[in-house]
Amino acid sequence: MSLLSDLVNLNLSDTTEKVIAEYIWIGGSGMDLRSKAKTLPAPVSDPQKLPKWNYDGSSTGQAPGEDSEVILYPQAIFKDPFRRGNNILVMCDTYTPAGEPIPTNKRYNAAKIFSHPEVVAEEPWCEYTLLQKDVKWPIGWPTGGYPGPQGPYYCGVGADKAFGRDIVDNHYKACLYAGINICGINGEVMPGQWEFQVGPAVGISAGDEVWVARYVLERITEIAGVVLTFDPKPIQGDWNGAGAHTHYSTKSTRNDGGFEVIKKAIGSLKLRHREHIAAYGEGNERRLTGRHETADINTFSWGVANRGASVRVGRDTEKEGKGYFEDRRPASNMDPYVVSSMIAETTILWKP
Repeated sequence: MSLLSDLVNLNLSDTTEKVIAEYIWIGGSGMDLRSKAKTLPAPVSDPQKLPKWNYDGSSTGQAPGEDSEVILYPQAIFKDPFRRGNNILVMCDTYTPAGEPIPTNKRYNAAKIFSHPEVVAEEPWCEYTLLQKDVKWPIGWPTGGYPGPQGPYYCGVGADKAFGRDIVDNHYKACLYAGINICGINGEVMPGQWEFQVGPAVGISAGDEVWVARYVLERITEIAGVVLTFDPKPIQGDWNGAGAHTHYSTKSTRNDGGFEVIKKAIGSLKLRHREHIAAYGEGNERRLTGRHETADINTFSWGVANRGASVRVGRDTEKEGKGYFEDRRPASNMDPYVVSSMIAETTILWKP
C-alpha cells in the first residue's frame, strides 16, 4: 500500500511539463456528476484556452445511441486537490456537435441572465448552504435503529454527537486548495448531517463553485467508502431535512436604503412563489412541511430571524438597513445555476 500511496502522490512537475485536466460535467439526471481526465502539454489557467472534448451522451441519458456525441465546453478552472501540482479540475457545460446547448445544460441560460447589463450592474452575490449525509443509513446511527432525539448534535462536539467530521474537514481543506470560496462548515441538527457554505460569489461563478464543491465531496466520500446524498428529506419522521439555503444580495441591497430594496425583492419572490418552488429541487414537498425549520411549500412567508419562513432576513440587515436575505426554500438537490439565476431574474429583471 505504501507504493500505491507513493504513486498516487507523485509530483509530475519534477519530470514533465504535462498536466492532467479532469473535465467535469452534469449528467442526465441533473444531479449526477461525471468526469474524465485528459493530458495537456503544459499548464493552462484560462478555460478558453482549453480544448473542447466529447463524451458518449447515450451512456449518461443525454443523447440517443445513433447520435451520441455530446461536446464539453470548458468554463471554469480549479486546482486539483487530489493530483495537486499543476493539475486542474475543469467545470464544463454541454452542447450538441452543432453548438446548441443540450436540454440538461442549465448553465447556458443562467450565464445569459447573469450577463444582462442590469444584472451585471447589480453585482449579485450568492452563498449556498448544503447539507450532506450517508444515504443508506446515517453515519453514527445504530444499524437499522435510531439515535437519541435531535438537540445535542447541532454544532456538537464529541464522539457521541459529531459523526463524519474527518470527511467534512478534508472537504473543507480540499475546497480551499482548489480555489473554491468555501466559507464555513458545521454539524447540523440531525446526527450525521453536515453543512458547508460556498460564497459569496458573483454571478455565474456561484454555480460553478457549488458544483465543483459537490464534485470534490463526492470524490472524498468515494475514498472514505461513504455514500453521499442530497435528498431533501433522507429520513422520514421527526428529523430535519436538507436544504440549500441561498443568501442573496445586490449592490442596491448592500448600499444605504437597501432594506427597502430587499422588501421589494421579497415581494417579487412572493408573486412568483410557485414558479420558484417548481425549480427548487425534486422531493421538496417532503421537506417543506411547515415543521423542522421550514415554511409550508404552498404558502410564502418572510420574517426577520425566522427560520420557519420561506425567506429570512437577518437581524443585522434589519438593524443596519442594508445587507442580504436568505431564500430557505431550495432543496439540497437544487441546481445552483437554476436557483441563482432565477433569483436574479425575479428580483432584478422581472416586472410584476
